[in-house]
Amino acid sequence: MSRHSGWRIFPLIWLNLALAGARALRWDTAEEIDLDRVDGIVIGGGDDIAPSLYGTEIVARVTLDPARDRMEQSLIAQALAQNLPILGICRGAQMLNVVLGGTLHQNAFGVYGSRKYSTILPRRNVSIRRDSHLARIAGTDPMRVNALHSQAVNRLGRDLRIAATDEAGMVQAVERTAEPFAIGVQWHPEHLFYARRQRRLFRALTLAARAYGAGRDQRDGVATDLAAQ
Repeated sequence: MSRHSGWRIFPLIWLNLALAGARALRWDTAEEIDLDRVDGIVIGGGDDIAPSLYGTEIVARVTLDPARDRMEQSLIAQALAQNLPILGICRGAQMLNVVLGGTLHQNAFGVYGSRKYSTILPRRNVSIRRDSHLARIAGTDPMRVNALHSQAVNRLGRDLRIAATDEAGMVQAVERTAEPFAIGVQWHPEHLFYARRQRRLFRALTLAARAYGAGRDQRDGVATDLAAQ
């Protein structure tokens, strides 16, 4: 979490994970992180990611948090190495892409014709790829989501594929094509806890964490367990 906004975002993520049957720990840049204490991680939203991390210069107005950049780079790299499942939310989805060698559009709305929203209310229409793992979790019907971002995925990182886009083609979700389970969504599902399909993202992470703890395949295990519920 961000040290600046974590106090208001963490309770929502805690609630969503509790509803999914999981218990959450909060980490920020002031905390000592011990991945042995957890079976999965959530990278939440926050400030923009420094363009230097994906090999370019600042060309748009950005708000940066270098300490958090360093923390999350290390955290995601370690989680992938240890096979820990990951859910990335907004900035978290972007950081997952960057850590895996991808790039971002600093001003995504200057590239795409998407209407820019800045609200926690569901205003953006998202299409989910039928062959995606996200579709197995949340279904293939068009999804109405919120939008608080200015950056978005440009070039995909290693072992990632597009799972959802908006009407203009802007990437709205990415997912790994290999273990461990890792999905990044551009919207904020924690604010949409009243929507069953959004809660299923946190349920999927919880099931992936249980599969990790049991030494089972995470991606197929999540789909199988969700189908049985």
